[in-house]
Amino acid sequence: MTGCRAKNSVVAYFVLPAALIAGCGPKPAGIAPPVAPPAEFSAAGTQDAAERWWQSFGDAALNEAVERSLADNLSLQEAWFRLAQAEAAARREGAGAYPNMSLSTGAELTRQHTGNVATDGTDTEFSLGAAASYEVDLWGRVRATSDASLLDARASAEDVRTAAVTLSAQVATTWFRISRQEAETAVLRRQLRSNEEMLELVTLRFQQGQSKAEDVLRQRQAVEARRGDIARGEANRAVLYNRLAVLLGQNPGAIAFRPTPDLPDLPPMPAAGVPADLIQRRPDVRKALFEVMAADRRTAAAIADRYPRITLSAGANTSAESVANLFSNWLASLAANVAMPLVDGGRRTAEVERTRAATSASLTAYGQTVLDALSEVENAIATERRQQEYVTSLRQQLTLAAEVINRARDNYLQGVTEYTRVLEAQQTHQALEISYLGAQLALIENRIALYRALSGGWELTRPGPPTGSR
Repeated sequence: MTGCRAKNSVVAYFVLPAALIAGCGPKPAGIAPPVAPPAEFSAAGTQDAAERWWQSFGDAALNEAVERSLADNLSLQEAWFRLAQAEAAARREGAGAYPNMSLSTGAELTRQHTGNVATDGTDTEFSLGAAASYEVDLWGRVRATSDASLLDARASAEDVRTAAVTLSAQVATTWFRISRQEAETAVLRRQLRSNEEMLELVTLRFQQGQSKAEDVLRQRQAVEARRGDIARGEANRAVLYNRLAVLLGQNPGAIAFRPTPDLPDLPPMPAAGVPADLIQRRPDVRKALFEVMAADRRTAAAIADRYPRITLSAGANTSAESVANLFSNWLASLAANVAMPLVDGGRRTAEVERTRAATSASLTAYGQTVLDALSEVENAIATERRQQEYVTSLRQQLTLAAEVINRARDNYLQGVTEYTRVLEAQQTHQALEISYLGAQLALIENRIALYRALSGGWELTRPGPPTGSR
């Protein structure tokens, strides 16, 4: 069709490939971002990440939880219905490429009253008419508008994929935060028992005149601090379970999934691949690309709107006093109309400028989305390396802190050192235990961020209509 002509597109204006528009189809490749991506990422792993990346953790319950969320999460279902709206809008705009036909029927009853019975009477007339109109898309305006709506629908489809990737990351993150909270509560309870045992020892030495009342009070404070931490942890645990339930489309407090109180070892780091492949794969980048293409087609439609419109119309009408004679008398017409804007106060010119500016904004946003995607991958890779070093350092610090506690306690029992040394060593070791759990969780969350940054989505099942709909 003539609507495929590149001269009505702003492809040349933005130095985009002319074939993209000339081909008339919404192809997601071919537009280079304003900033050229690097040739490769920093060195990462060598194993390709699975599409359903959460399965790499080897937790069957987590796998089931994520799959449940993909089926029942209400926000994801909302994204699906937004896609359905965009698809319907694309079909509506596409209807302009076809003739518009209508059929009309009528019946008219006329009663004449003259005051003379001989001349009074009634007349009946039946009519049938058909009309058709079609706009000749000489400049490609109708096709460009239809293409833009179709590209909007493609962008909405990428929104669904982005929402699914984000949801899976949220479920996995919440899952492991619960595991960390369970593990922290177990550590706090163990610390509480240790503090209570120390309190008994300090109290006994005080009763024997070998310790100060201040030492007893400080140890009691340490015991109460652990009890307060446990209470706060229980509250945080309940909040996390409620959050997980909502992510799975369930009522808060009604969730049956229970993560284990152990944080898993990290699977091997996935390969980052080639940046150019990531740009083609990530749904948020693909959405931004479709938005650029849609904006470009709207500019083409605005340019074409400045040219004359040619509309063909045809009609046929018949009327008779009886239905049997309805088709014996026909009146047919065929017409062509040409409408050309003469004076509009600059409205159409302003619309072209507006759509060109919108395309510029979309192209810039596309470039920023690409940069953000590349940055997310590089940040995750760099952070994991340093976080691994930090976790190793904390593990060594814990070993040393345990030795310090043993020595300080022995010296205290022998009367060589003050109780404050024991308390300081105890507090340092207990703080390191909590920090170690937090560092492990940060390492897992960073890996989830890397999986999310590399993910291109996977095959999704479209939900059916909501309950009660027709």
